[in-house]
Amino acid sequence: MTEQLVAVGDATLCAETFGAPGDPAILLIAGAASSMDFWPAEFCAALAEPGRFVVRYDHRDTGRSTSYPAGQPGYTGVELTTDVIALLDGLGIDRVHLVGVSMGAGISQELALRHPDRVASITLMATSAAAPRPKGAPPLPPPADRIQAMFSDSGDQPQPDWTDRTAAIDRLVADLATFGGSVTTNPAETRELATRAYDRTADFAASQTNHWILTGDGPPLPGGLADIAVPTLVLHGTEDPMFPLPHGEALAREIPGARLVPLPGVGHEHPPRQVWPIVLPAIVAHTAGQ
Repeated sequence: MTEQLVAVGDATLCAETFGAPGDPAILLIAGAASSMDFWPAEFCAALAEPGRFVVRYDHRDTGRSTSYPAGQPGYTGVELTTDVIALLDGLGIDRVHLVGVSMGAGISQELALRHPDRVASITLMATSAAAPRPKGAPPLPPPADRIQAMFSDSGDQPQPDWTDRTAAIDRLVADLATFGGSVTTNPAETRELATRAYDRTADFAASQTNHWILTGDGPPLPGGLADIAVPTLVLHGTEDPMFPLPHGEALAREIPGARLVPLPGVGHEHPPRQVWPIVLPAIVAHTAGQ
């Protein structure tokens, strides 16, 4: 694996690559407030082994990418999407398979509509429609009570001292458990992930704050879900508390030709190790021959 810093406009993103540059490229896009660490190196290496050039990267304000003061992001939500194209240009990648989780999957949908010439396929995990749904589509279920409570009470809940390493890691571990399903990652592994993410991030307060307060929607999308014309795979946890399974079912139904693979017991999270035997072959098959 090779780590490098890539200039993207007024920022610098930290990216890491696995595999041979001549193989079909897969870009892994993490969720909000998540660094590349949420795509474990072992997962990336296993995805690269069958002949894929795998890239993971830190969003702005996460990991080793450009950081801004907490509460004062020097960018809008638009940049998190346009950063992807700039990153691909910097890495010399013309066409890519996008694999995104939550916000990363929303970015993938937008790029499939705005830049179909650069996108070979999309894989959408733990997400919902980021583009207009077909007229008359039925409403989708809301988040679980524990997620609604987490967001509605956020303004009243005391925030940890993000400079306190132990307190910050404890809070991240607790938040991951809130979003998780019954297929749980080994607690020691979860703490190791949280520790690695904390230690790699320049300003952890910014990483846990700025993505949630971004503004700016950019120009209107040039279409809706029915206009996504790239091959689409939907991987969705059966116990996702943020976007219950009907959200994934709707994506698979409303994006032409999309295929749904349910992930038993998985919540709103990057794929736990227990379902890698489902996730890895599905992505490899989806990204073959394109």
